[in-house]
Amino acid sequence: MNSLKAKGIKAFLWDFFGKMATHGISFVVSIFLARLLDPSDFGLIAMIMVIIGMANVFTDVGLGAALIQRQRVRPVHYSSVFYFNVSVGLVLTLLTYFLAPSISSFYNNESLTPLIHVMSFSFLIGALSSVQNTRLRKELNYALLTKLGLTSSLLSGIIGISMAFLHFGVWSLVAQLLAMGIIYNLLLWKRSHWKPEWSFSWKALTQLWGFGFRMFLSGMLDTVFTRLDFLIIGKLFPPATLGYFQRAKSLDSMVVQYSSGSLMAILFPVLSKVQNDLPRFQNIIIKSLGIISFVIFLLLGMLYLNAREVIVILFSDKWLPSVHFFKLFLLSGFAYPVSALLVSVLSSRGNSKAFLRLEIYKKSFASLTFVVLYFFGIDAFLYAAVIHAFVAISLNISFASREIDLPFFKLLKPLWVQGGISMAVAFLLSRLLSSYTLTSPWLTLLEKASLFIIFYILVSRLFKTTSLAYTWEEIAPMIRKKFLIKV
Repeated sequence: MNSLKAKGIKAFLWDFFGKMATHGISFVVSIFLARLLDPSDFGLIAMIMVIIGMANVFTDVGLGAALIQRQRVRPVHYSSVFYFNVSVGLVLTLLTYFLAPSISSFYNNESLTPLIHVMSFSFLIGALSSVQNTRLRKELNYALLTKLGLTSSLLSGIIGISMAFLHFGVWSLVAQLLAMGIIYNLLLWKRSHWKPEWSFSWKALTQLWGFGFRMFLSGMLDTVFTRLDFLIIGKLFPPATLGYFQRAKSLDSMVVQYSSGSLMAILFPVLSKVQNDLPRFQNIIIKSLGIISFVIFLLLGMLYLNAREVIVILFSDKWLPSVHFFKLFLLSGFAYPVSALLVSVLSSRGNSKAFLRLEIYKKSFASLTFVVLYFFGIDAFLYAAVIHAFVAISLNISFASREIDLPFFKLLKPLWVQGGISMAVAFLLSRLLSSYTLTSPWLTLLEKASLFIIFYILVSRLFKTTSLAYTWEEIAPMIRKKFLIKV
């Protein structure tokens, strides 16, 4: 058990700092591209990535998650999944390529056709690395995954920026996306010790199918519903409006990655290994939920207070319409990281039936938000998303509490405590600093962020929140160790 904990911590640190570095590189690249390209260029790519993202879920159909969750996996399982994924990837590439004119017609934008033709190859590129990724995740080998991700992000970023400087426009974004996948594949096939055997078994696939298919349906629902807003906005509004919306949503997604993305990636394989040890399982969930609650509401409040400064500093004044969207996104930004942890309870214990049922309930309610978007516009949609976030969290807690025999309010408490503290501090400071703006947006950002962090931690300490205690419990040994080494 201790070795599992050590491997889990090591994997978490590699994945966390790797994600920070990778997203840092991608973020710097996006800053250059946002300044060099027009918002409409990003809108065009967002239209295409809706289709690519929705169809991409079919390249795996949940078999990767089944390989991780299954405790006894033979070589034939891996090889069969590999050949299945490549076959599906090839079919999706051909279908998307030939349907490009119809997709362009849907958006009433013929310029999308050649872009879709080229982007269709992303299905096949992704399928070629899916099993190797799954094996490395199952083995908690996030050191290699991190190194490959960093390298591919850096090299593809250089390609995209170079093409933008040479005035290739939207093709700079296409080249960057495809180059990232190609470079990652080449490095992964060179460094991975696994190669597919010349064997394929339908029996092996069916052994994974029961768990995997339900996970696939859940993933398909999630993929469709997280991209349907782009599809509707791309249909109803100009590409530039979608570009502003996409920029705000991508910034909001970064909060998820920095606050909980690594923890979620590690927890699934770790929880799968201790699924039969209920007390230990419960302890991991309670602590993880406390830490996530503390970190996510710290970031959300700080970003809400500095939304304008963040957009101007990073992307320039031409992206100011994104500020309003960004602030509205932040109001529901807590939902995904918390939900990801809670649904891991079901997936890691193999309860894919409950997992699928939960997703159907949540997506049924989420469908109403898209009706709001279609008839009442983007602002109304984002406010409706806040209501949906509270409903989704309540459903997640209800299912998770029954699965691992924990009281509903014990899981809910860290959320409303840290969320309430974050809202109170952000509201107070926004009132006090409403007319406070320094000549430099950098200085304004620094002062507002510092004040929020100080007050957020002080109030959390005043109320002696368990979230602060759990976070400090994990951070303190690292600080002491670093201090002792220096001394």
